[in-house]
Amino acid sequence: MRGDHGLPNFTSQSGAKIMTVEKPAMAFGWRVYGLGVMALGALCLVWGNFDSGQPVPKTFPDRTVLAYAVGAFMLVAGAAVEWRRTAAWAAAALAAYYALIVVVLMYGRLALAHYSEFGVYSGAAEQLAVAAGGLIVYAANAEIDTALAARLTRVGQMAFGVCALLFGGAHFFYMNLTAPLVPKWLPPSQEFWGYATGIGHIAAGIAILTGMWARLAAILLTAMFVSFTLLVHLPMLIADPSNHFIWTENALNLALIGVAWIVADSLARAGR
Repeated sequence: MRGDHGLPNFTSQSGAKIMTVEKPAMAFGWRVYGLGVMALGALCLVWGNFDSGQPVPKTFPDRTVLAYAVGAFMLVAGAAVEWRRTAAWAAAALAAYYALIVVVLMYGRLALAHYSEFGVYSGAAEQLAVAAGGLIVYAANAEIDTALAARLTRVGQMAFGVCALLFGGAHFFYMNLTAPLVPKWLPPSQEFWGYATGIGHIAAGIAILTGMWARLAAILLTAMFVSFTLLVHLPMLIADPSNHFIWTENALNLALIGVAWIVADSLARAGR
C-alpha cells in the first residue's frame, strides 16, 4: 500500500523577469520530503545496498561501492533540501537522479524485459513521484522565469497524477498482495479497503491531471499516505525490525507523504 507556498517576487539586475520565492509560511512538505530521501539514503549506507525500489542487477560491477555512493548522495541531497539556500539545486539533483537514472535506466531495462508486468510500472511510479517532488521544489526555489517555473511545476503535478493512477491500478492488479496489508480488525474487510484505497488513488490522479478539485485530492492523498504509515508500515516494522525491505517501505512512504504535500501546496499557489 501504499506540500511550500509563497508569492513570487520579480527581481533582476538586468531587467529580465526572474522569480525568487519568498520564505513560505509553511514548508512542511519540503521538510517531510527531505527527511524521506535522507532516510532512504541512510538505509543504503547502513545495509550497503540499494533500496528495494532501485533495481540494480546483482552482477553490476562494484555494486556495493556504488550503493554507498548513491546512499551518500541521497543523504546529502535530502539534507540540502531542508535549507532554502541549497534547496533548489539539491531538489534538481534528486529530480534528475530519480527521473533519468532510476526511472529511465533502471526501470527502462526492466520494462524491456518484463513489459507485460504491471508491477514494473507501478514500481517506476514510486520513483517518478520522488522525481516529481524534486522538480516542484526546484521550480519554487530557483531564480528562474515565472513562466518556466509554472511549466515545471505543472509537469511535476502531472507526473504525480500519473503516478497516483498507477498506484491505484496496482491495488487492483495485486489485490492478493494488497488486502493482507490491511489490519484485520479494520471493518468491514481487508478487500474492501484494498479496493477503496485503489479507487482513492485513481480518483486523486484524475483530479490532479484535470485540475478539478485537484488540491483537495492532493490533501486527501497526503492523509491516505499518512494512514498507511500508521496502519501498515509502522506495525510491520515493529513486528520485523530487521527487515531491510520494510525499513525501505517506511522511508519511501515518508518521502511520498512529502511529495503529496508538496503537490497540494503547489496547487494552492496555482489556485486549483
